[in-house]
Amino acid sequence: MRGRLYRSAASAPLRPAQVRERVFGTTRFGRRGLDPAEVADFLARVAGDLAGLYAALEQVREENRRIKAALREWQSEQARQRPRHVNAGRY
Repeated sequence: MRGRLYRSAASAPLRPAQVRERVFGTTRFGRRGLDPAEVADFLARVAGDLAGLYAALEQVREENRRIKAALREWQSEQARQRPRHVNAGRY
């Protein structure tokens, strides 16, 4: 689990439908509007999940760069080792 944050089942990563369908409770004592603490908690969860996704995406991009560089190096090495006469007269 290297690089992964522990999450309890109650705090599983948010799914798009959960964000779209989320309903906030109203404030107490007859005040109008949404409960600011509930909204802030939910937004903190969304922000945390997004931060995790962006970090994972950056790791994938870095791995992609590393693999592409290794492939280019391997291709260059293969081209240097290939005998010149093998492809002569094939075209």
